[in-house]
Amino acid sequence: MPRKARIDAPGALHHIIVRGIEQGIIFQDHTDYDSFVQRLATVLNETATQCYAWTLMPNHFHLLLRTGSTPVGRMMQKLLTGYAVTYNRRHIRSGHLFQNRYKSILCQQEPYFLELVRYIHLNPIRTGIATNMNELARFAYCGHGVLTGKRQNNWQNTSEVLNLFATDLDAARAKYHEFIAKGLPMGHRNDLTGGGLIRSSGGWKQVIAKRRANEYQKSDERMLGDHEFVCHALATANENSDWRYSLKERGIDLTAVISRVCEVLHCNRCDIFTPGKIQSRVNARSLFCYWTVRELGTNQAELSRRLRLSPAAITQSVKRGESIVKERGYSLV
Repeated sequence: MPRKARIDAPGALHHIIVRGIEQGIIFQDHTDYDSFVQRLATVLNETATQCYAWTLMPNHFHLLLRTGSTPVGRMMQKLLTGYAVTYNRRHIRSGHLFQNRYKSILCQQEPYFLELVRYIHLNPIRTGIATNMNELARFAYCGHGVLTGKRQNNWQNTSEVLNLFATDLDAARAKYHEFIAKGLPMGHRNDLTGGGLIRSSGGWKQVIAKRRANEYQKSDERMLGDHEFVCHALATANENSDWRYSLKERGIDLTAVISRVCEVLHCNRCDIFTPGKIQSRVNARSLFCYWTVRELGTNQAELSRRLRLSPAAITQSVKRGESIVKERGYSLV
């Protein structure tokens, strides 16, 4: 049976779980860990993806991400491919390093956001890498220490987590630490490691109780959330798919986007494809990137080649194009 496509959108919250192929090791030493962290920081910055929680284990890792200007699938492809090439070269091996299909679960903000932060950051204690909360705070390859102020990095979004506990930084860190510690007795939580009706409802007992009350809930293995959340996500995904299909049916392709950009901005085709920081060219290039990525679903790597710009520059162009559309009310059709 074919696998369903991942559901994603700007601002979507994802719990990512990646395992080594056949449960194999993916981090052998500190050099491997540090290489991955450096690459993760770079990719997050290039794609404007927010990371709230993360933990690296010898044979798997967890990330809690919010999609930025680049779909999470493309962001993960760049992260995993780059690391695997480096790892294989360093350890003189070949072949796949990760399981072919990593787990990406679209999550409802409430009530799962803080529960996922806690679950992910307690992973080192559950696996025995850290034996207590003090060791967890000092563990270099987990986001918990950054949230408590024991460690630092410039790519993890700590403010959005800590602001949920208090406005004062010290008070927020203390309350966050208390919240995490309360999760120690919970152990492994299957309800947070996948989607579907059973997990979203909290178990079969809750599912049966709802069915006895004639409450039949919509569910999807790709999502962790209630009936309304799942329905909205599926409807949005279908709308995006239908919209792109309708554009294709109407013959709206890259050439049509170029014509539309030139029409609304009163510019020439060369303004889109000529590099430089002249504002008119920046605007034309940005609007072109935004419409081709967001409306047509064009791969950013393809745009990078066409425009001879770096992936990071394409990401920034898409963001600028979005601002132009919102400010001026432009539409592709």
